[in-house]
Amino acid sequence: MSELVLGISAFYHDSAAALVSGGVPVAAAQEERFSRKRHDSSFPTQAVEYCLDEAGVSFADISAVAYYEDPRLKFRRVLATFAGAAPTAFPSFRDTLPSWVSGKGKRHTDQTVRRELQALDRGRVPQVLVRRHHESHAASAFFPSPYESAAVLCVDGVGEWATTTLWHGRGTDLKAVAELRFPHSLGMLYSAFTYFCGFKVDSGEYKLMGLAPYGKPRYADLIRDTLIDIKPDGTFRLDMRYFDYLRGQVMTGKGFEKLFKGPRRTPEGKLTEREFDLAASVQEVTEEVMLRLARTARDRTGESTLCLAGGVALNCVANGKIIDASIFDEVWVQPAAGDAGGALGAAYAVTMERGASRDHLGSGHDAMSGSLLGPAFDDDEIAAYLEANSIPHRRLDGGELVEQAAAALAESKIVGWFQGRMEFGPRALGARSILGDPRDPAMQSAMNLKIKFRESFRPFAPAVLAEDAKDYFDLRQESPYMLVVAQVAAAQQREVAESDATGLDLLRVQRSTIPAVTHVDSSARVQTVDGRSNPEYHRLLTAFKARTGCPVLVNTSFNVRGEPIVKSPHDAYTCFMRTDIDMLAIGSFLLDKSEQPVWSEESDWREEIPLD
Repeated sequence: MSELVLGISAFYHDSAAALVSGGVPVAAAQEERFSRKRHDSSFPTQAVEYCLDEAGVSFADISAVAYYEDPRLKFRRVLATFAGAAPTAFPSFRDTLPSWVSGKGKRHTDQTVRRELQALDRGRVPQVLVRRHHESHAASAFFPSPYESAAVLCVDGVGEWATTTLWHGRGTDLKAVAELRFPHSLGMLYSAFTYFCGFKVDSGEYKLMGLAPYGKPRYADLIRDTLIDIKPDGTFRLDMRYFDYLRGQVMTGKGFEKLFKGPRRTPEGKLTEREFDLAASVQEVTEEVMLRLARTARDRTGESTLCLAGGVALNCVANGKIIDASIFDEVWVQPAAGDAGGALGAAYAVTMERGASRDHLGSGHDAMSGSLLGPAFDDDEIAAYLEANSIPHRRLDGGELVEQAAAALAESKIVGWFQGRMEFGPRALGARSILGDPRDPAMQSAMNLKIKFRESFRPFAPAVLAEDAKDYFDLRQESPYMLVVAQVAAAQQREVAESDATGLDLLRVQRSTIPAVTHVDSSARVQTVDGRSNPEYHRLLTAFKARTGCPVLVNTSFNVRGEPIVKSPHDAYTCFMRTDIDMLAIGSFLLDKSEQPVWSEESDWREEIPLD
């Protein structure tokens, strides 16, 4: 095995560990999947242990540990921010400073990482190196990409100082080209509207994106005129008088309320036309900035391919706009584009510095193995769990399991699909997924309310056979990681009669032959599935197509609202029994809900899982 580097992200949100051998990821996982705490920010102890076990190594086999950002540089930014916001920021400064200046504080995170690793008793801990936050993002975007050279754009909330960076990747070299700095941040702008619309920051941004098509961008000009000054090259400045994140722990205050004529929506409160329109407006502005930045990336690097990372790269609507604009011939988005992917990027940055190669380039594919880098459970482990808990099941060979699951799906049954290695990143990609029939107009509502227990407005994504994708979606390129939104193909759309429907009433309108995955603007967040990266999932889609003529399935993550995606057979069975999932296909085993014993728990699990 080539030189091994362990990457770690921790202590802010979405802690993770990743192990890179040469230029190839060996294992990667978020801590939340093990701890069952969504967006877990604690040290990724269990994720680290998984990575070591997956590779069959100890710390003695690892040449370095890479932490995904520079804590001392970040501390200087925190001090400068509080100083610049004085005196109104003093209460927040007083509350925050102790966590930075104590002997074991955030300023010495690299030392904390070493102590946490030593406590695992897995051998002598190697040197702990730090990499800057955006360098980690950029490395995660470029080095595993399928491109020999590319422009690399990283956009998020903030790392140490950087909020937006442009890089030029060539071979095994990655050079910084340009940078925008805090407090001027597109990620913070989007999070401010997430907060103002009553959703959680660093969690609910995808809800805001899903809400946008219900509204009209009637505040977009106000945002451009008042909140953000966008230059032709995509650089921008925020008017900080309207934002409170410099002074305290909230994103917006009285200035925001005055500008948008009312207070922040109460979390879980009724959604109104104002929230729909605010979401549509900030989404439009975000797309405009991203398009301008993409054109600048093309001009500054001369490259015909683009790599994206950072939290804003999870805005798959904006990604689709960049692709549709034909600024680049191809766009590749790191599937773990947020902070979890920083662990992978930090490891990549160090291993490339130490002479690793990018041998995957000859294959024409990326190095991410379909992002299936997490734990797997073989049939013996699954059988042991099922039998120890007296769970009724049938063991089938692979072909029969696929056929029976496809038959159930064709009958509008909902199937939990637990196969192979768990996905790394926020998307379920056919390893830990809940699946349904996209042709069923009742499926979207049923899955939201009876399976996910979440808001009715949230759309579901389609998984489609890669070879049939263009018959169903206006895609200019493959989308294996569900990070691109495209329009449903005209041939699949249905003529919609004129209507006065607005807001959530738009859900009742059937717009295509696959209504369960067609959003109210006739768009869809598409995953293209080929037979190379996930053959079992491809076989299921193929079997469903043979029965129905439709090569598309509804694919949503295997979890309920507020819970991380399931990791283990225990997690999967628990979710199966807590919800109205009809069947569970787990390894070579098929479980029918009607054959299961009555499910009971000592307490109401809904009260134990915090809302997302």
